[in-house]
Amino acid sequence: MIKNVIICDDSSFARKQMARAIPDTLNAEIEFANHGAEAMELLNSGFGELMFLDLNMPVMDGYDTLEAIERGDYDVDIIVVSGDIQPEAKARVQALGAIEFIKKPIDQSALTKILIELQIIEDSPQNQEPESKPAIEQLKKDTEQKSLSFVETYQEVANIAMGQAADLLARLLDVFVVLPIPKVNILEYSELQMLLRDTTRDEKCSVICQGFIGFGISGEALLFFNDSSVEDIAQLMRYDQAVGETLELELLMDVSSILIGACLNGFANQLDIQFSQGHPIVLGKHVQVDEILKSNTQPWKKSLAIEINYAIEGRSINCDLLILFTEDSMSDLEKRSAYLLEA
Repeated sequence: MIKNVIICDDSSFARKQMARAIPDTLNAEIEFANHGAEAMELLNSGFGELMFLDLNMPVMDGYDTLEAIERGDYDVDIIVVSGDIQPEAKARVQALGAIEFIKKPIDQSALTKILIELQIIEDSPQNQEPESKPAIEQLKKDTEQKSLSFVETYQEVANIAMGQAADLLARLLDVFVVLPIPKVNILEYSELQMLLRDTTRDEKCSVICQGFIGFGISGEALLFFNDSSVEDIAQLMRYDQAVGETLELELLMDVSSILIGACLNGFANQLDIQFSQGHPIVLGKHVQVDEILKSNTQPWKKSLAIEINYAIEGRSINCDLLILFTEDSMSDLEKRSAYLLEA
């Protein structure tokens, strides 16, 4: 019996990975959706018995999609597949009707085991071999798969690394971290200046910088804290004394260590490399970004820039993380990520 399967993810790279991980024994007919609204169109057309659903998507995210399916009483099993691995994220999607939660990047053996446990497929010797793939014709339904770019690949890699960092922060502060869709661009220095100004929105902020290098790849991670965030961070970390200069620096360094370190490690692990990270440096406290740009004596000519905004639900805490890879690193990055794009 053919199982109608919807793979709903804004990343064409993630859709390709997911489709190739589905075992042949599911005998799946696959349709792709870029976001929840497209998935709902498929359900309304009568297609969809099983859905693999991402959470962070434009137009209609995974949470909104789950709510719409619950209201409409659709007969579809939903497995969430996400880079947002916070315990609260899993609890929320299960409360909205998801039957399982799988973390990215997708592991074919783990997926097969879950499908067997859920009795969606039967256990068989074929399921023990992690080499089964859906028919190539099914993959061709997603026309974007024919020309995946490295930028698209980096965006999905960043999405997974972002989720790992958020999970650490959520556990430390006992909060829910609201995650965005990472922005990935190759920027000239003038464009980078504009991005930095837009990131801080002309507000005063504190900026932590940490360099990294490894396997021919190097760059800097910049973390921007709006001034309004510090008091809330101190409360969440249960600091009783007033936030003075020493305590403020300690808070900024602690949060920076988590977000920068975990994000870089998550990025490196997916590309099978290791980064040596320098000591974090305070570029400025309670300053506007123009003051930092003026002091930069070695401007970037061109950079691969990954922008991530972390916000904490119910708090006025916003941290903007910008990971910049040097122009000289791009060829090595492409070589390292090439295997992820292989058909």
